[in-house]
Amino acid sequence: MSNLETIETPSVTAAPNTYWKMVGHHFKKRKLAVLGLWVTLFMMFVAVFAPLLANNRPIFFYHGGRAYFPLFSGRERVGPFVWKELRKTNPFLFEHVSEHGGAIALWPIDKYSPNEYNLLDYLSGPSAKHWFGTDDNGRDVLARMIYGARISLSVGFVAVGIAMIVGILLGALAGYFGGWIDIAISRLIEIMLTIPTFFLIIAIIAVRGGGIYNIMVVIGLTGWMGIARFVRAEFLKLKQLDFITALRALGASDKRIIFLHMLPNAMAPVLVSAVFGIAGAILTESSLSFLGFGVQPPTSSWGEILSQSRDYIDFAWWLTVFPGIAIFASITAYNLVGEGLRDAMDPKLFR
Repeated sequence: MSNLETIETPSVTAAPNTYWKMVGHHFKKRKLAVLGLWVTLFMMFVAVFAPLLANNRPIFFYHGGRAYFPLFSGRERVGPFVWKELRKTNPFLFEHVSEHGGAIALWPIDKYSPNEYNLLDYLSGPSAKHWFGTDDNGRDVLARMIYGARISLSVGFVAVGIAMIVGILLGALAGYFGGWIDIAISRLIEIMLTIPTFFLIIAIIAVRGGGIYNIMVVIGLTGWMGIARFVRAEFLKLKQLDFITALRALGASDKRIIFLHMLPNAMAPVLVSAVFGIAGAILTESSLSFLGFGVQPPTSSWGEILSQSRDYIDFAWWLTVFPGIAIFASITAYNLVGEGLRDAMDPKLFR
């Protein structure tokens, strides 16, 4: 019997077989887009876990055989210990665990709250005590930056969520029904596009007030036009396809056709527009806060910190540099993710 030589065939990696797998495959090839995604995930982490990263209370405190969690329970005092006094025994921020009289405290990375005043540290520069320096009220800039990420990202996501709801609804109605509904919605979109959005937002906030919720709603209600146009264009294309004609012939309701069949197929450009919209909303909120129309003190936001630098720009450079870098990095990261998604969703790449 002749010996048969075994021929090893090279393993072939299976190509992605679904649309979103192909999108993910092509997105990973864009290094800058992946970098932008990691930056956005890092900022989300900072925003979500802000109390664990910057606070003037310990995360964990052990004394007298009992364990306490002051950060979560809100208790100011355990026995003779006061958190502010205990914190003074450990001046080095990189030493997270401090010992004092048999007590052990686990502190956040930054042992200052965003609204903690100390006029003795008025406009002090970056140091081991305050990594990003202090502002004109002696508040720790790093703590205010960390909590400011919550405001910026919250405004971005909530405002874009509102814009998506309005834009998808109006765009779907215009594209699916056509006729006078399409004409009316299209004229409304054109009218809204002719109005300078930023000045409209300022005018509305001047009347309604500059609270965080008002800012979210106003930015969302003035930013839906692009999403509506994308959805309308996709619906005009989809309703001519055979599977939509077949659904109508089978007696499917308009509601079922719109929300279960057409809308999922029209979401790709909407997601790209939403990512760009988050970057635009963050920039708008920062601009409003810089001009004094946005989030009001003592609530911290990147634009509000940057606004303080106008009076001290000659020597307090840290009030300009750090929030400016945060705003630039977040907007750039979301734009990189949006461009990566836009290119990855291009059908020409799926050959």
